[in-house]
Parts: sequence; C-alpha cells; structure tokens
Amino acid sequence: MTEQGNIATELETAGVPQDAMRRLAELQPGRAGSIFTSDLSVNEFLLVREAGFRPLGLVLGSSIYHVGLQIGRWGRNQELDVLSQAMYHARELAMTRMEAEADALRADGIVGVRLDVEMKEFGSDIAEFIAVGTAVKAEDGAGGGGVDNWRNNKNQPFTSDLSGQDFWTLIRAGYAPLGMVMGSCVYHIAHQKFGTKMGNIGRNVEIEQFTQALYDARELAMSRMQAEAEALHAEGIVGVQLRQHSHTWGSHTTEFFAIGTAVRPLRPDHIIERPTMVLSLDT
Repeated sequence: MTEQGNIATELETAGVPQDAMRRLAELQPGRAGSIFTSDLSVNEFLLVREAGFRPLGLVLGSSIYHVGLQIGRWGRNQELDVLSQAMYHARELAMTRMEAEADALRADGIVGVRLDVEMKEFGSDIAEFIAVGTAVKAEDGAGGGGVDNWRNNKNQPFTSDLSGQDFWTLIRAGYAPLGMVMGSCVYHIAHQKFGTKMGNIGRNVEIEQFTQALYDARELAMSRMQAEAEALHAEGIVGVQLRQHSHTWGSHTTEFFAIGTAVRPLRPDHIIERPTMVLSLDT
C-alpha cells in the first residue's frame, strides 16, 4: 500500500470524513503555489514563524456525543462515573481526529488549539465536542537548533493551547510542548437537609458538604490531568485552566475540567530574555 493509502486508511479509522480528506489533500503544504490555512492572529502567525515553525493548515476534530443518564443520590456527594467517562471520551475523540488530520499533513505539532463543547438542540443530552488548531512543521534550526524530533514520546504531533506569543516565549526559553493534557470529573453535590437550611438562616457559616464536594471534584480532575502529563514524561504543565460547567444537568450536578500544556526541556540551560521597558508617549 502507498504512503497516501496508509494515511487515508488512518484518517478513515479515526472517523475523519471524506470531505476533510479532500480538503487536506488539496492543501499540499510545501509545494510551489500551495496555500496554508490558519486561525492564528497576524501577531501569533509571525511569532510562530519566528520561532521556526511553518503553518501547514487548519486541522479540526469533531464528535457529537450522546451523554448517558446517571442520577446521583439526593443527600450524597459522589462522582457520576458514567457522565465523567462520557465527557472525557467525547473530547478524546475530537482531539484524536484533529491529530489524525495533522498527521496527514506530516505536521510536527498543532498550536493554538481550542477545545469547545456546544450543547445541541437535537436533545438536552447531546453535545458536540470540537477541537481546532493550526498544524505546523518545524524548519531547520527551529528552537535554536539541535532538536531532531518535535513529536512526543507516543510519536504523535505535539498539541498546545498556548497563544502564539506564549508558544514563542516557551520555545525561546528552551522548552517544547508535548501535548494538551486534561482531566474531567462530573460530580453530584448533595442537597442540604431542610433542618440544616433553616438553621443557617441569618448565620455566617461554612457549608462543609458543599466545600468538600467541590474540593473533591477539582482534585479528581487535576489528578487525572497530571497522570496524562506523567504518561508523556513531561517536566510540568503550563497554562493550566480549571473550568466549571453545569451544562444541562441542573444546579447540583457540575463538571470540573482541567486542561493545560505538558512541556519538556530542550536543553539544560534556559535563557529567558529580560523584558524591555515600553514608555508610552500618550499624554
């Protein structure tokens, strides 16, 4: 089987539609007269180029997912495993398809990744998970030279949700992204008993069961994100965001979602440029 045939098979296995395959084939990055597509801003595009990476094309992955039903006990704090797994798996499908498109372009990585969730009108339990970013190829001397392979230890293109400015700073300081890492936890927060609610009227008092529930849920999401970074042999995670979404589950069920970019050092010495002073001439 030819290399093009192998790529087409991999895309089809990942669930990438035929229209996307035709779009990727038409990009033909590197050929004279071919164009690239990118959702980077002008400043981000120029900084990514200055760091030694050439944009190849916009890549995306999508998954419309039916989220199963799970009901938590009224008076108990507990993780809803079925919902946690659904939210994680749906995002993973979108990310995998985006990475497959980048593979088809022979990219070294994907920068400026956005990972969004949109609830659809098809039903209250149906959501679309979308991953979008710009596939890039490292040129000779990227990152100051001396780097033979920009892919991660799973031989996948690196992914990063850092801005173009942060990506440039990271590369210039001697670090490289390995991949976006994430953790999800859907948690049911116990209801207060009627007597407790009445007893708290007019008082300043911590509601310990609420505190513990939110604390536990965040910790589960963070620990899962950290486990993904350890699997990539990362030195650390930068740009971590901890988001909370209630989606359509109601006030006592919420998702905590942790996401960041796992990084590795390119060299033992890290040269961090000193900031320059900017003096405004405005009166």
